[in-house]
Amino acid sequence: MEKLGLIAGNGRFPLLVLDAARARGMEVTVAAIKEETDPQIERRGAAAVHWMSLGELSRLIETFKAAGVTRAVMAGQVKHKQIFSSIRPDWRLAKLLLSLGTRNTDSLIGAVAKVLADEGITLIRSTELLEPLLARAGVLTQRAPTDDERRDIEYGRAAARHLAQFDIGQTVVVAGAACVAVEAMEGTDAAIARAGEIMRGLEGEASTLARRLTVVKVAKPNQDMRFDVPVVGVKTIETMQQAGATCLAVDAGRCLLLDGDNVIQAANEADIAIEGGQA
Repeated sequence: MEKLGLIAGNGRFPLLVLDAARARGMEVTVAAIKEETDPQIERRGAAAVHWMSLGELSRLIETFKAAGVTRAVMAGQVKHKQIFSSIRPDWRLAKLLLSLGTRNTDSLIGAVAKVLADEGITLIRSTELLEPLLARAGVLTQRAPTDDERRDIEYGRAAARHLAQFDIGQTVVVAGAACVAVEAMEGTDAAIARAGEIMRGLEGEASTLARRLTVVKVAKPNQDMRFDVPVVGVKTIETMQQAGATCLAVDAGRCLLLDGDNVIQAANEADIAIEGGQA
């Protein structure tokens, strides 16, 4: 039986990966992060679930080695602010942190991946078991983006790609070809909600901004599909609806629709257009 290690962050992503791995007959050992992982992971049939803090890199390696794991997958977000404020690093992680030239998510997790590889544990693409959930190219909803929304998508993609190359965030929220909000450490949903608050603050005032918002979420220029893959779910659609956003653009083949067709259904019910574009 093939053995797989799962480093589980927050949200449904790790639960879906665990279910998919078990459906393929894999024996899964889970490293659950105390600060992030959904407790439901205990009830999904893993061979073992080991709870550990974010800074326990040595324990992570020892756990996987003891289980005979040589391939592992990272799934689920770890909040950026957790990475850089809440962890108490063990000696191995402390040494790694001191070696980093830049302290962004890519550099940190990339360095962790290298340490794992040096210990004989290969980190695989986080989407390897969930290929059917990757966004397709083209219009995914009943409604296509309007001409105005397409202009916002074009502008938003250009802006988001500049942000993503510096690992600042992967989402921008646009209205009338103007950037209303950009994602940073707070995450996609919080950035969308903030854009909605900004627009509500303009109610009753003369403004050149259109009242509807377009959300553009892109992969990084050299997106490492082993970690930090862009994801959207039904919650994203609900947040967009509350914020007054009417259109969502993602990168085809590089963004996971975590709730599958339920994302499309929720968007259709909210009259939100979704389009998968070329990265």
